[in-house]
Amino acid sequence: MHRVHTHLHTTLGGDVESFGHILRQYRTAAGLSLRDLAALVKFQYSHISQVERGERRPTQAMADACERALAAGGVLVEAYLREQAGDTDVRRRSILQAMGALAATPAVDRVVGLEALRHGLSAAVNVEYDEWTDIVAAYGRSYYQQPHDHVMKQLGRDMAVLQHQIAVDRGDRRPLLLRVAGQLSVIIALGLVASGQVMAAQRWWETAQRLADGSCDPETQVLVRAWDVVNGCYDGRPAEQVVSLSSEVLPLLRGQATAATCGLLAGRAQSLALAGRHAEAISTVEQLGSMFERLPAETVADVESLWGWPEHRLRHTESWVYTHAADYRRANLAQDRALMLYPASQTRLRAQVQLHQAAALIRSGCVSDGLRLAADLLDELPIEQHNEIVRSVARQVTAAVPETERRRPLYDDLLDRVRI
Repeated sequence: MHRVHTHLHTTLGGDVESFGHILRQYRTAAGLSLRDLAALVKFQYSHISQVERGERRPTQAMADACERALAAGGVLVEAYLREQAGDTDVRRRSILQAMGALAATPAVDRVVGLEALRHGLSAAVNVEYDEWTDIVAAYGRSYYQQPHDHVMKQLGRDMAVLQHQIAVDRGDRRPLLLRVAGQLSVIIALGLVASGQVMAAQRWWETAQRLADGSCDPETQVLVRAWDVVNGCYDGRPAEQVVSLSSEVLPLLRGQATAATCGLLAGRAQSLALAGRHAEAISTVEQLGSMFERLPAETVADVESLWGWPEHRLRHTESWVYTHAADYRRANLAQDRALMLYPASQTRLRAQVQLHQAAALIRSGCVSDGLRLAADLLDELPIEQHNEIVRSVARQVTAAVPETERRRPLYDDLLDRVRI
């Protein structure tokens, strides 16, 4: 092995080659296949292959294991450390450039500048850790648990930092940053829909899609479009337009059971129901049920986050579809199950399911009972929980009232509430 070692030092020419390239040379010189080396170092051979091709970063544990297995005389560890030092320097310079761009921005929020500094310090401590993924997860939880204005204010600051990091980073982190920006743009668009700013929301949906496409991440590409489809059922767009949007996304699905896939199917089922295409809506919600059964356990268990897909979302979708299709038996079953499952933090969504119940009462002939239930629900819902999505569902209740029944004082009373 010493003779091979000397030859490789000459071939590698010092410090110009990547760790992956050096690893491949030592492995082939030792006469080992990827599977042979994998058996020695206890890493998957596909993992090693990705490192050799530069598609995946090595870890200290891998460098040490390969160093021992190939008796590389310290060359592999040295290459790993040199590469890590280079990554740290690139990351540091990117953060500094982003902070410089922020500093040059007139009247930049001081908190934004501090947040950029904090990101830089975090990167300096651990170059292998990127907290943007954790930030996205935190926003997914806070969306349901914190006041809307607070979430949007902090989100604006984080997006300002992220914007400048994207502007200066042309390296390996760029796809991650674009993916994060696409996901956070979804939350901004959702907030704008909820506050009734439909035109601004539509621009953010378009931005989210461009960012997702730039990331080249299929899951994010489906995710942002799925949420756009779902919210198209509430923001006043024609139902057939939303159905068409969902049809455009279907080719992106790969048969995998994910939160994004279920979200797309749920939005498609709801928009088909709004369009009066009830047989297709029911078929889609049944397809959704089958997909839900295949979801990973951790996705179903994530009941408090925007990014999970727990059972109450399935039952909420069934409630919507079966209520519109006048299948009140299955609608009632779905509503009872959804109301039992919803966590206390999601008061608005519980109210939406109960408004489905009000619409079902009206369509089954109990007009006064349905109108009274809807009015009571809106009165009992805390004022800070009233938003355009709740009012949109309440307007579906008023739309269910037959023309001959619209002279009732209860109808005018409910109509006044949803015009606010």
